[in-house]
Amino acid sequence: MGSLGTFLRYPDDIYPLLKMKRAIEQAEKQIPPEPHWAFCYSMLHKVSRSFSLVIQQLGTELRNAVCVFYLVLRALDTVEDDTSIPTDEKLPILIAFHRHIYDTDWHYSCKFEEYQEAIEEITKRMGAGMAKFICHEVETVDDYDEYCHYVAGLVGLGLSKLFLASGSEVLTPDWEHISNSMGLFLQKTNIIRDYLEDINEIPKSRMFWPRKIWGKYAGKLEDLKYEKNSSNAVQCLNEMVTNALTHIEDCLKYMAALRDPSIFRFCAIPQIMAIGTLALCYNNVQVFRGVVKLRRGLTAKVIDRTKTMADVYGAFYDFSCMLKTKVDKNEPNASKTLKQLEDVQQLCRDNGVLHKRKSYVNDKGQSNNLYIVMLVILLAIVFAYLRANGVVSDEQ
Repeated sequence: MGSLGTFLRYPDDIYPLLKMKRAIEQAEKQIPPEPHWAFCYSMLHKVSRSFSLVIQQLGTELRNAVCVFYLVLRALDTVEDDTSIPTDEKLPILIAFHRHIYDTDWHYSCKFEEYQEAIEEITKRMGAGMAKFICHEVETVDDYDEYCHYVAGLVGLGLSKLFLASGSEVLTPDWEHISNSMGLFLQKTNIIRDYLEDINEIPKSRMFWPRKIWGKYAGKLEDLKYEKNSSNAVQCLNEMVTNALTHIEDCLKYMAALRDPSIFRFCAIPQIMAIGTLALCYNNVQVFRGVVKLRRGLTAKVIDRTKTMADVYGAFYDFSCMLKTKVDKNEPNASKTLKQLEDVQQLCRDNGVLHKRKSYVNDKGQSNNLYIVMLVILLAIVFAYLRANGVVSDEQ
C-alpha cells in the first residue's frame, strides 16, 4: 500500500522508474562472460543497482577499471569496520585481488598499468588513513575533513586519475583539490544521513560527527538520538549540513570541466542525489529516528534527467531552494546557511538555463500527458477484464 500511495502522490515517478528498471535489466545482460568479470559486476549490482547502472554506462575499458576500483575500496571499507583485524594485514590481499583481475585479460591495453598504479596508490593511502582513525576519534572539523579525505576524497582523486589515464578527460590545474571536494561532499552527506545506523552499530558505535560540532549540543554523541534532546539534535544536524554545503562550489566546478558524457553522468548523478538528501535531512528530526533517503521515483528522475551541466545547475538550484525554505532564522547557524545557499543559487542562475528545467521540488504529477497515459492504461485493463468475462467480444 505504501508504494501505491507514493505512486498516487507522485504519478510521474512511474515512467522514470520503468525506464530505470529496463535500463538495469539491459545492463545485467551486458555483464562480460568471463567468470572474474561476471563476479565483479554481480557484486557491484548487489551493492547498488542504480550505481551499478551508472558505472556500466562508461566505456568498456574505463568501466572495468572503475568497477575494480570500487570493489577494492568496498573491501577496504569492510576491513575498516572490523577493528579486530589489522588493516595492514589485509592490504596485500586487496592489492593482489585487483592485480589478478588486471593481469588476467587486460594485456591488450596499453593503459592497464596506469589504471593499476592509480588503484594501488589510492588503496595504500586510504588504508593508511583508515588505520590512523581506528584509534583516533574525530575531534575537530579538521579531523573530520581529514577522515573524509581518506575514505572519500581519495576516491575522487583516484577516479580523476582513471579518467585522465583513459584519455577521455583533461582536467583543470586544481583538479586534485576539487576532486577531493567531490568526495567530501558525498561522504559528509552519507555521514549525516547514517547517524542512527552508525551510532547503533554493535558491538561499538561508529562516531564520525566531529566533537567540535556535536559537543555544543550534547554531552555524548549518542544523546542526540533520544527524544528529549530533539531540539538540540536538530540544531546540531543543521550545522552538519551547513558544513557539507561548503563543498558545492568546487563540485560544480569539477563537473563543468568534464567533457565525456558518460563520465559526466557518472559524476553528476551521485552529486545531485547528495544535495537532494541534504535537503531532506535538514531540520528533520527523523534522521535521529530512522532512515531518511530520496524516494526511488525521485532517484529514477535524477538518473533519467541528468544529461548536461544545465541539468545539474537546475537540480542544485531546486534542492537548494527546498533546503532554504526549511531554514529557521532563529537557528544559530541560519545566516551562514542562507549565505551558502544564496551563493549556490546565484551560481546556478549565472550558468544554468533554469527556466527550461523540469523542477524536482514542485513535481507532483501536474503533467497532462501522464494522466492521459494512465487513463489509457486503465481503460485497457478494464477492457481486458470485460473481454475475459464475456461482456464484450473480439468481433466488432
